[in-house]
Amino acid sequence: MSGHRLKSVQSLSRRRFLASTALRGLGTAVALPAFASLRAARAADAAAPPTRMAFVYVPNGVNVDRWRSTGVGRDFQLGASLEPLTDLREQVQVIGGLAHRNGTAGPDGAGDHARATATILTGMRPKKTSGSNLRVGMSVDQLAAQRIGGATRFPSLELSCDAVRESGSCDSGYSCAYSFNMSWRSESQPATPEANPRLVFERLFGSGTGAERARSLAARQAGRRSILDFVAEEARSVGGRLDAADRRKLDEYLTGIRELEAQLDQFDRVPVPDVADADLPAEPPTAYGEHMRLMTDMLVLAFQTDSTRIATLMFAHDGSNRTFPEIGIGDSHHSLSHHQGDAAKLEAIAKIDRFYAEQFAYLLQRLQACREADGGSVLDRSMIVYASGLSDGNRHNHDDLPVILAGGAGGRLAAGRHVRLGEEKPMSNLFVTMLDLMGAPVDRFGDSTGRLDDILA
Repeated sequence: MSGHRLKSVQSLSRRRFLASTALRGLGTAVALPAFASLRAARAADAAAPPTRMAFVYVPNGVNVDRWRSTGVGRDFQLGASLEPLTDLREQVQVIGGLAHRNGTAGPDGAGDHARATATILTGMRPKKTSGSNLRVGMSVDQLAAQRIGGATRFPSLELSCDAVRESGSCDSGYSCAYSFNMSWRSESQPATPEANPRLVFERLFGSGTGAERARSLAARQAGRRSILDFVAEEARSVGGRLDAADRRKLDEYLTGIRELEAQLDQFDRVPVPDVADADLPAEPPTAYGEHMRLMTDMLVLAFQTDSTRIATLMFAHDGSNRTFPEIGIGDSHHSLSHHQGDAAKLEAIAKIDRFYAEQFAYLLQRLQACREADGGSVLDRSMIVYASGLSDGNRHNHDDLPVILAGGAGGRLAAGRHVRLGEEKPMSNLFVTMLDLMGAPVDRFGDSTGRLDDILA
């Protein structure tokens, strides 16, 4: 290659690098191009409110006897630990008989808590490693985000009330990444959740007051346009000095720029919602209940503003040693879960289960109070799964998991029931049906063996 051609290509490469770096610095978020099929989907969205789904995780199993509901179908009674959901009885399905067999020991031995979190949304057995060679599987939320996430400003939202650990061993040779992540973008890449509500708010809507956020957005958009105009002008100026081979490279580059412009235009057509200023602490609250409520508020706000339609929220990771001074429990949850039939420990677990149920009820009440354009509630259009990856924490059971499915998915779910499956079924079957309802159908997911039609209206 001649010195002139080399200099031209190096200059072009440098401009491209600087432009892409500047775009990242301006806060550019890339969405899908404006495909005709997506425009049709958005036209449908304008006529009918969208379906949303979220997954809420609670750790260490439950006091089974106090959690389980009695009766079947519509003639059922919520378990004592679920009493906070009484006023929401017609908006929930309690599902018995779902399992995650890939959470069991199998050939891997100890590590049930790490496997509980890792399998809950993937249905896959995690590779037992404390190193970087992670392997489990894509989670159901991320599959949905990959398929339909381009319809909103953010494909998905991952939240936690735990400070996340990604390295080291947390459970009998399993990486901490398995214990602290329920959402996985691929079999080896967790979708790391955020635990600071202020940072969640700023990610969704920007920092500062409402007026400051609007000015910042306008400046970013103007800056992006300026940089793209600069890149296009510079590319045109150098084009006349290139030979045929380099002109082809330039054409490829300009095609990429045009695609980027289309993507940015697509993102800008979904403006940042105008939301009230939030008085949030700089750091997560030390009071656990307050922290859970704030993270719940962030999830509700994201759904209410249609910033995303897919979310996960971990109240705590499995194996959590958290104490609960707010309800008078000073012993750690994990140690209590190994109750060995001790009545006092079982009573403490039941109190913890009820405390978590209160937070879930708060989430559902908030979603029920949010109204859609057609007058219905956001909860009516949603599917909200509440679950633990263990049933009895003492025995580390991964069968007959405690699972609640709330919401109506636009009238397609038969809420207000206790569903007792005739035979054990993989929890992944539930996910296959949910993906159908989200408009992201699959034939199989995780260890699924079919669909879970039992939940449908």
